Amino acid sequence: MKRNMAITGFYCALVALLATLGYGIVQILQVLGTLKYPLDDRLIYGFSLAIAQPFLLAMLAFHYILPEERRFWSHAALLFALLYTVYVVLIYGVQLATVIPASLHDRRETLLTVKPQSFFWTIDALGYICMGIATLMAAFALKNNSDTLWLSHFLLANGFVVPLICITYFYPHFSTATLWIGSPWLITVPGSMLLLSRFFKKEAAELWG
Repeated sequence: MKRNMAITGFYCALVALLATLGYGIVQILQVLGTLKYPLDDRLIYGFSLAIAQPFLLAMLAFHYILPEERRFWSHAALLFALLYTVYVVLIYGVQLATVIPASLHDRRETLLTVKPQSFFWTIDALGYICMGIATLMAAFALKNNSDTLWLSHFLLANGFVVPLICITYFYPHFSTATLWIGSPWLITVPGSMLLLSRFFKKEAAELWG
């Protein structure tokens, strides 16, 4: 049973990795002005949705393959991963299904529009914050040994990005410069997912043996 969970976790972490890489590429192209509306928003929100569910399932598998004595922190990671997923599905689902189609006929901003200091802007921030806390809790669940050292460091690093995310979203005057403050996320999340997939692969191999 645990081996099946490890295999599931491996594939979920791999999908989340690919989605974060896709998101990062699209985000950079948008900032550079290469992609235009509505394609840029559709791709960004689409890749963001594609990260959430695999990330949640990876955290679920992570929780269940750990020894009982380390599951407090992994359970905390799972709870924050769930919060992250709820926020993400809410905001990006609404943007893709409602806001973007409506904006093609009327570009006026509404309550549902994502813009600095708006309702959904805050929801977006809460999603990133919960994801960071989830990886921080996951790092605490790992044993301090050489096998998981890099994974632990990347999970911690992504947790430490949370203050930068807060500055990016809640600084009174948003600009491209403040957006780049949160850019370490583009390294810490893919790195975490890559190393987490390797962790699951190793666990599956050991359980098979």
